[in-house]
Amino acid sequence: MDRKRKWVLSSGALLVLFLGCMTTALEVPLDLPQPPTITHQSPKDFIIDPRENILIYCEAKGKPHPSFSWTRNGTHFDVEKDSKVLMKPSSGTLVIDISGEKAEAYEGIYQCTARNEHGTAVSNNIFIRQSRSPLWSKERKEAIMVQVGVSLVLQCGPPAGLPPPIIFWMDNNFQRLPQNTRVSQALNGDLYFSNVLLDDTRNDYICYARFPHTQTIQQKQPITVKVLDNSPSGERRPSFMAPLGRSSTQMALRGGVLELECIAEGLPTPEVSWYKESGDLPSSRMSFHNFQKTLKIADVMEADAGDYRCTAKNSLGSAHHTIKVNVKAAPFWISAPRNLILAPKETGILTCRVSGDPKPQIAWSVNGVPIKDSPKDTSRKVEDDTVILSDVQTGSSAVYQCNASNEFGYLLANAFVNVLAEAPRVLTPPNNVYQVITNNPAFLDCASFGSPIPTITWFKDSQTSILNRDPYVIHNNGTLEINVAQSLNSGKYTCIASNNLGTRENHVYLEVKEPTRILAQPEYMVVQRNRKAVFECKVKHDPTLIPTMNWLKDNGELPDDERFLVDTDSLTINEVTEEDEGTYTCVMNTTLDQDSASAMLTVVEEPDPPTDLELTDQRERSVQLTWIPGDEHNSPTQKFLVQYEDLLHQAGVWHNLTEEEGTKTTAHLDLSPYAYYSFRVLAVNHVGYSQPSQPSRQYRTNPAAPDVNPTDVHGVGTEHNNLVISWKELTGLQSNGPGLQYKVNWRQKDVEEDWLSETVANASKYVVSGTPTFVPYEVKVQAVNDYGNGPAPEAVVGYSGEDVPMSAPESVQVLVQNGTLAEVHWEPVLTSMVRGRLQGYKVSYWRERSLHQAEAQQEEQQVLLFSGNRTDGRLPGLKPYSLYTLNIRVVNGKGEGPPSPNHNFETPEGVPGPPSFLRIKNTDMDSLTLEWGPPQDNNGRLTGYTLKYQPVNSSNELGPVEEMMFPANETTVILADLKYSTRYKFYFNAKTIKGSGPTITEEAVTIMDEAFIQQPIVDVFKGYTEPQLPISPITQSLRPPFHKVRPIGPAFTNVNSSVVGEEGAVISWEYFGPDKNVYVEYIVENSKEDWTKECVNGSSGSQTHLIKGLKPGTSYRVRLVVKDHSEATIHSTEELVITLPEAMKSDQVDLATQGWFIGLMCAIALLILVLLIICFIKRNKGGKYPVKEKEDAHQDPEIQPMKDDDGTFGEYSDTEDHKPLKGSRTPSNGTVKRDDSDDSLVDYGEGGDGQFNEDGSFIGQYSGKKEKDTHEGNESSEAPSPVNAMNSFV
Repeated sequence: MDRKRKWVLSSGALLVLFLGCMTTALEVPLDLPQPPTITHQSPKDFIIDPRENILIYCEAKGKPHPSFSWTRNGTHFDVEKDSKVLMKPSSGTLVIDISGEKAEAYEGIYQCTARNEHGTAVSNNIFIRQSRSPLWSKERKEAIMVQVGVSLVLQCGPPAGLPPPIIFWMDNNFQRLPQNTRVSQALNGDLYFSNVLLDDTRNDYICYARFPHTQTIQQKQPITVKVLDNSPSGERRPSFMAPLGRSSTQMALRGGVLELECIAEGLPTPEVSWYKESGDLPSSRMSFHNFQKTLKIADVMEADAGDYRCTAKNSLGSAHHTIKVNVKAAPFWISAPRNLILAPKETGILTCRVSGDPKPQIAWSVNGVPIKDSPKDTSRKVEDDTVILSDVQTGSSAVYQCNASNEFGYLLANAFVNVLAEAPRVLTPPNNVYQVITNNPAFLDCASFGSPIPTITWFKDSQTSILNRDPYVIHNNGTLEINVAQSLNSGKYTCIASNNLGTRENHVYLEVKEPTRILAQPEYMVVQRNRKAVFECKVKHDPTLIPTMNWLKDNGELPDDERFLVDTDSLTINEVTEEDEGTYTCVMNTTLDQDSASAMLTVVEEPDPPTDLELTDQRERSVQLTWIPGDEHNSPTQKFLVQYEDLLHQAGVWHNLTEEEGTKTTAHLDLSPYAYYSFRVLAVNHVGYSQPSQPSRQYRTNPAAPDVNPTDVHGVGTEHNNLVISWKELTGLQSNGPGLQYKVNWRQKDVEEDWLSETVANASKYVVSGTPTFVPYEVKVQAVNDYGNGPAPEAVVGYSGEDVPMSAPESVQVLVQNGTLAEVHWEPVLTSMVRGRLQGYKVSYWRERSLHQAEAQQEEQQVLLFSGNRTDGRLPGLKPYSLYTLNIRVVNGKGEGPPSPNHNFETPEGVPGPPSFLRIKNTDMDSLTLEWGPPQDNNGRLTGYTLKYQPVNSSNELGPVEEMMFPANETTVILADLKYSTRYKFYFNAKTIKGSGPTITEEAVTIMDEAFIQQPIVDVFKGYTEPQLPISPITQSLRPPFHKVRPIGPAFTNVNSSVVGEEGAVISWEYFGPDKNVYVEYIVENSKEDWTKECVNGSSGSQTHLIKGLKPGTSYRVRLVVKDHSEATIHSTEELVITLPEAMKSDQVDLATQGWFIGLMCAIALLILVLLIICFIKRNKGGKYPVKEKEDAHQDPEIQPMKDDDGTFGEYSDTEDHKPLKGSRTPSNGTVKRDDSDDSLVDYGEGGDGQFNEDGSFIGQYSGKKEKDTHEGNESSEAPSPVNAMNSFV
C-alpha cells in the first residue's frame, strides 16, 4: 500500500489540542445537511467610533448555506431599504456607512438571524453605542488658601464619557505632578493631600482626561494653591478622607476587578495597611497601588466577599475603616447546551445549566421562537433547564436557544438537533505519524462522524484489540491516549469506526523517541577581563531527530559580536568585558522536545583606583589619610597599599609606607621631619593591583635633629698600619634636616687615651693611618645636621690591619693509629707572632712511596685546614705500609706563615686489596683450572690466598662450601673431582698478617658427557633423522675435547638455523638457564599475527628443534624465549630470519598432465605387464628360469644387471656358467663366510651397502651367497630380478 505518511508531533503542546477535541461539540461535515450555526458575532456591548463606519459581525454555517436577517430594537430591520447599510454576500455582517450621517441614528440593540430549511439560529443582542468625549464645563476657579499642615482635596470632576476617561494631573509644562504617600490621586480622579507643605504652593494644578476611543485629551482649568504659614496646623492622629466614616459597603461582580481605596490625612503623614477580617487576602490575585492606599483584586470570586479593614497609622495613633464587600454574579455557564446529532428513533437531551447571583431565569426557544409560542411537539418535553427529545423523526431537525438572565446580564446559546442516518466516516487523515518523547503521553487521533455515533475500536499492529486498560485510554472522541509512552509502544495502530450502517478504518503510526538530555552542563565561571571564557554543553539526543543548539544571554539572543564563537558543544567568549556578565543558557531543541542548562559568567578585573584622597588630623610627625574605594569589579578588595613620594629628596620615586585591610578607608601615617610628602593609594584584590590613585596634596614636615645614627658601623684594616671605619649613610628622609654630616670617633681599646674624632660629609668611610698591626679599636659614628646632633652612638670594636705570620708551629709529632689513620700534634704559634686574626693551621702531607719500593714515587700533596687555635688533628685516608711526609703552617686573614720542618712517618701493614682478576679455564666434566692475579694494593706483605667454592643447583640453592689455602707465590690451581654439568660459585681473596682482603666471585659450569651432547644429523636432501646411538666407549677419546666454560650471562648461546627441504627448518642452541619453560617462537616476516609457539626441551646444554609445516618461498622470524609460570618472558634471543626455497612454480610444465608422457607411461606399463605374464607362465611350466634352475642345482643364484647399452635384461646362458659375470665380487680367500644371522643385510647385495631410496623402496641387488664346490669357488652368476627390472623403469 503506497500511501504517504503525514507527520504529527505529539508533545506537551499537543496535549491542549487533544483535550480540546475531547470536550468540543460534535462537528458535522459540511457536505451533510445541518441547521445553521453562528460562527462569529460582534460583542454584546459594542462602542463605536463616530468617525468610522459601523461593522456589525454575523457569520454562520449550515447545509444548505443559511440566509440572514436583522432586527433593531426588537423590530425587523430592512437592510435593503437603507442605502447606507450593506450586508456582505453569503454573510450576515452589516457595514453601515455613516459618512454624512450622525452615528447616533444607528444606535440601538441589533440581533442577527440565520436560517435554512433545517432550523434558525439567532445571535446575541448587540448594543451599539457611540463613544463620547464631552467638554469640561466652563468655570472660574479661585485660588485656594490653606495653612501649612492641613489636609487638602483638589477635585477633578471630569465629564461623563463613553467609555469613562483616564484621569491624570500635570503642570503647565505637561509634566506629571509628583505623587507619594502624602500626595496621591484617588480612583475618582481627585488629588488628595494628607498634609500640605509650603512647597505645595503653585498655580498650575491641572486635571487632564483622556478618552481612549476618540484618542482625545481634555483639560480642566488650572487650580492655584497658596500655602500659608501664619497659623500652621500642628501634628495630629490620622483620619480618613475617603471613604468617610468607620465603615462602608461595596459590590463587585464575579470575574471582575475589585478596587478598594482608603485615603487618610494626618501629621506626620500616615501609612496605610490592609487585612481581611474573615480570612487571608488572595495573594496570587491581589496587588497594592497608589502607595498602599488602593487594594486591587483581579478575577473576583465568591470567596472574596467579606470585611476588609484598612488602617492608617502615624506616630500619634491610628484610624480604621471597614469595607464590607458583596460579590454578585451575572449568569455564567455550568454546562452550555451542545449540538445533537440523532439517528431516527433515537432520544437526546439538551441541557442548559447556568448559575449567577441572583439566580438566572431560563427561557427556551426553538428556531428563534419561544417554545411556549411554537407548535406543540409530542416528542419534546421541557423541564426547566432541560429539553428531552424522544423518538425523533427524519425532518425534525431544529435549532434550540437557551436564554439565561438576571439583573446583571444574560447568556444566549444555540444548539441544533440534526436528525441524520449516516454511515461512519473517519475524519482524521490516514497514515499520520505521531512522534513523542519517551515517558510522555501520546495521543493518537481518530476523529469520526456517523449517525448513530460510531463506536471506536483500536488495534495495534493488526493483532489484538486495545481496551480501556493500562497503559491505554480511549476517550469519547475516539482519541487513544498512552499515559507513559515507551519504545515498545512504537508501531502501527488501526482505529475502526462502526455503527449499524457500516464500518470504516484508519491507520496511524507512533514513533517513541529518546529524550534530549544535556550530559555536560555549563559551569559557573569567574574570568578576568580580556581573558577567554568557555562554556561547555554536551548533549545526547535521539539520532533520528535533528537537534538545534541555541545559546541565550539573560534569556535573550547573544550579542552580535565576533568575540562570541558558537561551536557544536561549546560557547567561547574571547576577550571578555564587563558587558559580557550575565546568565548564559544553552538550549538544545529538537522537533519534539528540548533541554536547557544555565551558568553565570562573572567578569573580574583589578579594582579601580581609590579617589578623593584627603589629609586630616595634621600633626608634626603624623597625618590621617582617607579615601573612597573604587569599583571592585566583582572581586572584593583585600587590602590597600599606601605609598609616598618625597619631593625634596627623591622626586618621582614612590615608596611603600603602610598597608590597610580592604574594609578600611583610613590610614594613620607616621612621618619624618624635613620631607615634602605626597601620598597615593593602590587597591589589591585576587586579580591584582589597581592603578595608583591620583596623588594627594603635598604635605611638608619641619626640619629637626637626626633621629638615628648610621648603621653597619665597622672598623677593619686594609693594610698592616691602617684602620678603615665604614658605615651606611642615612637617606635623605632620615637626615631630618639640611647640613647632614657624620662625626667619626675612634680610640685604641684598653689603652688610656682620649677619643679622636673627625667630621665628614657625603662619605661612608674614613681611613685612620699609622696604626699598629692588628690591635683592637673602639669606633663610633654620629649623625649631625644644622638642627643638632643625633642620639649618642654606641661604640663598636674593630681591628687595625693584619700582616702575615712570622713563625711556624713547633714540636710537631705524629701518632700513627693504624694503616689508614694518623694523628698530628704541634705547639701553637704565639699570638704576637700570628700578627692577625687566627684562622687555623694548615697541614700539608703526601705519600713518598710504598715500603715495598726502594725508590720514591711521590704522590699528589693533600692539605687539611684545622680552624681555630687547634693543636692537633687527624689525617684520614692514608695508605697502609707507606712512607709519608708532612709540614704545618699557621694561617691568618692576611695569609700563611712559614712551614714547619718536614716530618716523616710510616704507616703499618693493612689488609690487602682484592685480587686483580680471577679466571676459569680448561673446564672439563669433573675439573677446571683457576687463574688469578695479585692485588694492585698489597698494603703489606702477602701471606697467601683463600679459595672457597660451592655448587649451585637449578633452583639457585647453594651446596656445601669447600675451602682451600694457597701460598702468596701461586697464581693457578686445577680443581678435580667436580660434578659434571654443574654450576659452581667461587669466592677468592688475598691475605696479609693483618687479615683477609675483599673477596671477588666468579661462576662456571662443568660440561656434560659427550655421549649426551651429540647433535642430530640433518640432511637437507633426505630430511630430519634421529640422533645416532652413542658409540662404544672404546672408540671415545680418553680425554674430552676442550670446551670453554660459559660465563654467567645470556641464557642462550650459539643459536643457529638451517633449512630442511621446502617446509622445514632446524634451530640449534646452547642453553644454560635454570628455567625449564623454553619455547621456539616463529612468525611470517612483516606479519601482524601472533607468534606461533612450540615448547622444547628446557634442560641445559646443546639442543635442537625441527619446525615443520612452513610455507615454501616464505621468510620467517624465529626466536627462542624463556617464560615464567605466568607466561611472562624472562629471556629472549635475537630474531633469526629463515627463508625457505621456492616450490615448483605453477607455471612450469607438469609432466603428469602432458599427453605424450601419459601415453609413454601406459606403453611401459603394458610392456611390464606382458613381461610379468611371460615370467609367470614360464615358472608355472617349469621353464628354465635362471633363479629356479640355480636353486634346483643347489647353486648360488646371482642377478644379472641390466645392460648399460640397450637397457634390456641379461640372458641366461649355460655356456657362461663358469665365467665371472660383470658386477660379481669374489672374496680374496675364494670363499664366502655366512654370518650367524640369516637376516643379515650382508646376504643381500654387496657388502651390506643396501639402501632405502627416498620413497622407502629397497634398491639393493638381490643375491643369495652360499658355499660352493671347489670348482665353482671363483665363479658367480647373476640373473635378472623382476623387482629390479620394475625399479629400473620407475
